[in-house]
This record gives sequence, C-alpha cells and structure tokens, in this order.
Amino acid sequence: MTHWFEGPLAAFDTETTGVDVERDRIVSAALVAQDTAGGRVRVTRWLVHPGVPVPPGATGVHGLTDDHLRRNGRWPAPVMDEVARALAESCATGRPLVVMNAPFDLTLLDRELRRHRASSLAGYLGGTPMRVVDPHVLDKHLDRYRKGRRTLADLCARYEVVLDGAHDAAADATASLELVRAVCRRFSTRLERLSPAELHTLQATWHAAQARGLEAWFAKSGTPETVDPSWPLRPEVPAAA
Repeated sequence: MTHWFEGPLAAFDTETTGVDVERDRIVSAALVAQDTAGGRVRVTRWLVHPGVPVPPGATGVHGLTDDHLRRNGRWPAPVMDEVARALAESCATGRPLVVMNAPFDLTLLDRELRRHRASSLAGYLGGTPMRVVDPHVLDKHLDRYRKGRRTLADLCARYEVVLDGAHDAAADATASLELVRAVCRRFSTRLERLSPAELHTLQATWHAAQARGLEAWFAKSGTPETVDPSWPLRPEVPAAA
C-alpha cells in the first residue's frame, strides 16, 4: 500500500522584508507540486515589488535588493490574488500543502490579501479545507527530546534532504516537501494510519503544546515572551478602538 506521504504533495514558501507577520511584506513566493515521490517537481514563482524598502538585513538573507525588485517585481495586488488562487486550487484537489513554520508564511499571505485585496486567505479558500503539513511541528513532536536547532537547513541535514539554494522560495519549498516525505518515512509506524486531515488537526494541538512549552522555557530563563499557539494561521489582530 502506498502511503499518502509518497503521493501528491504541494509546498509553499515566501521570502519577506522581515519577520513581523503583521507589518512585513512578501517579496517572493513559490508553490511547488509533485505527484509522486521522486517525480518531476512543477514550480510556480512570483517576484514582488513590495512598495516599501527592503531592510539590508532581509536582503542579506535572501539576496533580493530594492533595485532588483523595482526592476523585476510586480505590484503586490495582482500577485497576492494569483498566489491565493493557486493555493486554493491546489487545496481543492485534496493535495496536502507543506509549509515549513506555517503560521509565518500563511499569516503573512493572509495579511497581504487583507492589505491589497480587501480579502483574506479564508475568503479565497471559500470553505475548502487546507490539509497543511508542517515539518517543523512534525519533527518537534516526533523527536521532541532531541537538542539543537530546527531550522529548515538543520532539519534537511538531519533527514539527509538536499537543500540547494537556501532562502530562495522555490528551493526552500522543494526541500520542505522532500523533508515531509523523509520525516514521515522515518516515523511511518506513528503516522501511516493518519489521513492528512487527521494529521492537520493533530498538528494544531501539537503546536499549541509546543508554544506553551516554549513560553515556559522563556519564563524560566528570565526573559518572558508570549508565543502564539495558533496554527496554521494566526487570527487577525483586532484594530485599535
């Protein structure tokens, strides 16, 4: 029997102006799809002129400069519409969507849609369920006592997945997709009976528990910090009265 994680998967990733999901902007995005493990990967890329300066620190990560984005990027409004439609179409097929650290990328996309399209990610999905698979949440739950960092690069090294061109949206999405296959294979006895929909629900619970644990660690370290337990998308922050 072929398990779902050997079959059709899609993966989504973004590069951004920073790490604040409420204020920062998407400068590039990619959606990749693969019909079977080892099969051809189809890649859709978007490059965005965000309309705001790209901080040097962000450029240092992904290499995208203001000048390059002005010359080659497109305005955010049509791009966000295309990205959201592509995700919705992929989800409508029932294909699981791999997103490394999903609350970051999906929340950023949602905020960009609100900013530029007066809509939301849920609005584009139109009731179609997302079946998100987050390799960060999976690894942290399935190998919870392992010490060390769990960035995409760290996890790829751990599971022997090739990451060629880190911090390029298409490269990161492709590596994330292969990483999910690798994680699920390694822990197949714990995952093979779960459907993608069931795993999606479990990951929300696992992420919430991981957030509580991280908050407790921060408090014990003397640097209290709130960690949002929402997954795979953070709720909209209410506007100030």
